[in-house]
Amino acid sequence: MTDPAAVAEPAADELAATDEAADADPEEMLEVVEESAAEPAADEQEILLAQADIDTPAAAPEWQFREGQHYIRLVPTQPTLGGADKIEVAEFFYYACPHCYTFEPMIKRWVSTKPANVRFVQIPAMWNAPLIQHARMYYTANVLARNGGIEDEAAFNTAVYEEYHRRGNRLGSEAAIQKLFERFGVSADEFSRTWNSFEVDQKLRVGADLARRYSIQSTPTMVVNGKFRTGAAEAGSYPKLLEVIDELVARESTR
Repeated sequence: MTDPAAVAEPAADELAATDEAADADPEEMLEVVEESAAEPAADEQEILLAQADIDTPAAAPEWQFREGQHYIRLVPTQPTLGGADKIEVAEFFYYACPHCYTFEPMIKRWVSTKPANVRFVQIPAMWNAPLIQHARMYYTANVLARNGGIEDEAAFNTAVYEEYHRRGNRLGSEAAIQKLFERFGVSADEFSRTWNSFEVDQKLRVGADLARRYSIQSTPTMVVNGKFRTGAAEAGSYPKLLEVIDELVARESTR
């Protein structure tokens, strides 16, 4: 049983405080909560939402194709023909290649619908003397087209493929090649001047250097932005190859 004497009596000041609390108006004892503490103002809510948007990481794209399986990454990244203002898609080909002949209409359709930020270039393979001669033919047409000597470069390239694969014209001599240019309105003097020009020679050197840098061993081979190399063997088919190219372009566009 508790000893009454052992229970300490409240101090005088404690009793006074208790009496004041009892006498106080209950409404005066309620804690005042400011509106700003209970709910953020409209402008503060906007700031909080903006911060939430910044802090939330964007979902990574789900890529369909895999490095090492559908394409090879070039390490280090190699130069391209054009500037960095666009994503460059390069096709390595040669006119005598039956696979390039099959792929030609497909890549032409792709070029007609390519994104505006993509630059398409063709680079002829030069593994032997006949291919070097055909590469000179390609660059001669390229220079003439840029200078207005050939109206439609794409039509000329199609004609070369048709001559070789459909008509059996191997275009194995400068004279045979000149006759083809004459069909496109190029005079003998203009052809000879361009064929032997420094500009064509320079293009041949640059093309051979890029083929070496990209380790081109077969055609058609595609290189995207000097960074990714792929072909039908890696992709599985020509339609799939175009899908791989589209995805690699998309990867470069999101950098």
